[in-house]
Amino acid sequence: MTVDLSAQEDTNRRMLRARDEMDRRYAEPLDVPHLAAIAHLSPSQFGRVFRSVYGETPHRYLQRRRVERAMTLLRQTDRAVTDVAWDVGFASLGTFSRTFSAIVGCSPTEFRAQHEPVHVPSCFIAAWTRPRTGAPTTAVSEKRRGSDAD
Repeated sequence: MTVDLSAQEDTNRRMLRARDEMDRRYAEPLDVPHLAAIAHLSPSQFGRVFRSVYGETPHRYLQRRRVERAMTLLRQTDRAVTDVAWDVGFASLGTFSRTFSAIVGCSPTEFRAQHEPVHVPSCFIAAWTRPRTGAPTTAVSEKRRGSDAD
């Protein structure tokens, strides 16, 4: 049985494959041409489409993903900040610290001091502490927004 997808559905699926690759291999060096090939797009087209689908550039998404993982490692291990930076794919401690501070709002060392280990499943911690841009949304706030439009 063959299912015909709309052009938008096809694009979204291809972009999801590329994003899944970024999620799986976040600690490895990834380049746009490789990700674009997964999505069957040119590198320049991939960047534009990724941003329109996910609201941020592929580079920024990968940085945020790496910082999310670093937050978990800083909270749950006693590994040195430098080791955490390398474990999540940053090649420079300076770049890691600057990126971490820009996304989280404090340095990795300050974050570790403020957040002791929590005995909660890591999936809940990741969702709860995920850095977000803009106003936070919940299911309730999304429903209210939807009802305001009616």
